[in-house]
Amino acid sequence: MEILEQRKINHLINKKHSIKYNDTDMTFFVPNALNRYRIKTFATKEPSTLNWIDSFEEGAIFWDIGANIGIYSIYAAKAKNADVFAFEPSVFNLEFLAKNIHENELQQKIVIFPLALSNFTSFNLFKMNKPVWGGALSAFGVDFDQFGESFDTTFEYSIIGLSADKAITALNMPQPEYLKIDVDGIEHIILEGAVDMLKKVKSVLIEIDESFVNQREQSEKHLLDAGLIMLEKHILLENGTQYNQLWYRK
Repeated sequence: MEILEQRKINHLINKKHSIKYNDTDMTFFVPNALNRYRIKTFATKEPSTLNWIDSFEEGAIFWDIGANIGIYSIYAAKAKNADVFAFEPSVFNLEFLAKNIHENELQQKIVIFPLALSNFTSFNLFKMNKPVWGGALSAFGVDFDQFGESFDTTFEYSIIGLSADKAITALNMPQPEYLKIDVDGIEHIILEGAVDMLKKVKSVLIEIDESFVNQREQSEKHLLDAGLIMLEKHILLENGTQYNQLWYRK
């Protein structure tokens, strides 16, 4: 019975699905319905993100903050030969982020950063709403969600967080040319810890909920102060208030 159960588990966690987008072939592990959904909607869920990645120069340096299972990290590394730094603190997502990188033979192109980014260097709680493979909805060091409302925690653990500027100076990480931030509510806090880095970045894609006024206003201030301007924004859900904002250097 134990052998049969183990075979079922192994079959589940090793299921894969291959896709092709703009002549780029990719393979991802799909252990549950959420991961299957992420891969099934690869081309349709956030086309503006894919178009933005397609605008990168060959060999660009890309920071993917909130990498999840790595779909955009892997596309950037494969399609644009980008050097990618994938920031993902969820232990549930890290397993499949690593497996997806290995499956696509990108271990020399994508570096996993398994800690949280914030505006300080300190231990704090990483809180999750749905602790599942491929899950989102998390918070680090705060009690609010992506809408600025009370965060519904079902699972949490302590990890260390540090600022983007500290990561560059202390860990000798390369300055990003392109920066994606999708972290469910603390985008403005991460920007506060990236003052020096933002002055040199070429472009930023950031997810903002416009009903979360403090997040929107603080994010805009940090990006404008860095000499960036918003040229595009794309709504993520019909009748919603969440947008992917695209900022570029003046």
